[in-house]
Amino acid sequence: MTADQNLDSGLPIRLLHDRVLVKVDGSEGERRSTAGIVIPATAAVGKRLAWATAVGVGPHVRSIVSGDRVLFDPDDRSEVELHGRGYVLLRERDVHAVAAERIESEANGSTGLYL
Repeated sequence: MTADQNLDSGLPIRLLHDRVLVKVDGSEGERRSTAGIVIPATAAVGKRLAWATAVGVGPHVRSIVSGDRVLFDPDDRSEVELHGRGYVLLRERDVHAVAAERIESEANGSTGLYL
């Protein structure tokens, strides 16, 4: 566990309902393509989803636990600062996907949810 993870686990906040508090992965500045080409932050890109790490979840969140990587739309976000660090507050329904090892193991033994 890194020092950042230790700090995140002791945040002075209790999330309510279906809220998820996430820390955005990386920076929103320059990025590199898979070929190594630098793409400046000012480059126009179509609607792009972002990855973040869940650092806290509310009591009614069913599909996400702290430590999961989640995919969300960065245009639909509420930012909050805690201990001098920036976080994003989302509703569970605003999360498009969850990337976690436990998801793969659960998928092998269950039929999933049908709505």
